[in-house]
Amino acid sequence: MMELVAPAGNLEKLTYAWEYGGDAAYIGLKNFSLRVKADNFHDDEHRIIADLKARYAAEGRQKRLFCALNIAFRNRDIDAFLDQKDYFRAYPFDAFIVQDLGIIRILQKEFPDMPLHLSTQANCLNAEAVKMYRDLGIRRVVLAREASLAEIAEIKQRVPDMELECFAHGAMCIAYSGRCLMSAYMTGRSANAGFCSHSCRWEYRYVEEKERPGEYFPVLEGDDFTAVFSSRDLCMIDHLDDMEKAGVDAVKIEGRMKSLYYTALTTRAYRKQLDALAGKITPAEAAPFVQELYHAAHREFGTGFYYDRADADSVTTGESKSPYKLAGTIGERVLGTEDSWIFNSMNKITDSDVLEAVGPDIVSVKLTDAVLVNPETGEKRDWVCHGHPCVIRTGAPIDRGFIIRTPESY
Repeated sequence: MMELVAPAGNLEKLTYAWEYGGDAAYIGLKNFSLRVKADNFHDDEHRIIADLKARYAAEGRQKRLFCALNIAFRNRDIDAFLDQKDYFRAYPFDAFIVQDLGIIRILQKEFPDMPLHLSTQANCLNAEAVKMYRDLGIRRVVLAREASLAEIAEIKQRVPDMELECFAHGAMCIAYSGRCLMSAYMTGRSANAGFCSHSCRWEYRYVEEKERPGEYFPVLEGDDFTAVFSSRDLCMIDHLDDMEKAGVDAVKIEGRMKSLYYTALTTRAYRKQLDALAGKITPAEAAPFVQELYHAAHREFGTGFYYDRADADSVTTGESKSPYKLAGTIGERVLGTEDSWIFNSMNKITDSDVLEAVGPDIVSVKLTDAVLVNPETGEKRDWVCHGHPCVIRTGAPIDRGFIIRTPESY
């Protein structure tokens, strides 16, 4: 069965990546991963993560943790890493994800028992390259996004002892495996240092004549604008069987900078689909969870380079939207009660909003009887927003870690 690798941009997202079905999660520490704009991990969070892994292990659910060290290291970055190597040792990592040849050698010296995974940033696309990395001690290769299923199958046939990981879901990039210079050129924000401004997703127009101010002409024909470059979001949830047949050992979800809601719903959908593929549940049981993918923010879906390059070359435009707004999450049950839970509010909601709860194994349930309560006074709240202490009282079958959402209006 293929391993499901989920994104985790901070500690809270990590808990949801694991609880909602990820076999493994990949994270970054400050300054050493390509998503430095993500909250990432810092201070003493390694203790919390170690306790969390131990709890899952005690329940018979093994969870793995990968650390992205996938920047292109400069000399100063190498020095900084060596200065902080003991900090990395404190985390219960199961592998490092790397692209830089220099850091590979250093990690093999400083962390001799730690498996190394090759990042997609290394642009590995052929069997000979995979063999070379295998000989360097790499255990798993995250293949470049440009690899087709036919090419993946050939690589697996020629290098059967190498684990292959491939992206199954998330944003694609116009640049070769994400090595983009466009953001840095246009905004001074380097995508390769984790500061991508997503310039490829902007809506571009030409001002054709200064004699006609305010009259715009699109680069390509469209509804008065067009996105010149932006590719559709990758979605292989209906083709996981083909990925498995090609020899993929692990499927990866993109999105360390995306929301907790995205992390949970996307991971859960792929978990259920993989379980259906393995015969643990029926396709009919997985179907409603798969449908929930459309309730997380996304652009038009496609299959990338896996079948036909024309699909990868097709473009889309507009914002990545969800039909729901994340209202908050459910915390611990209030002591001495059966129907009251700590509510961690993330966006403003009112007592007239329609609330739904989603959980790891519950598609969604409407909270028709929900009451918002001020825990300090016991009085009913008319509304609540981020930072306000709140308890939610409901007879609905919810639990700690559930997500509360409300329909979004645009």
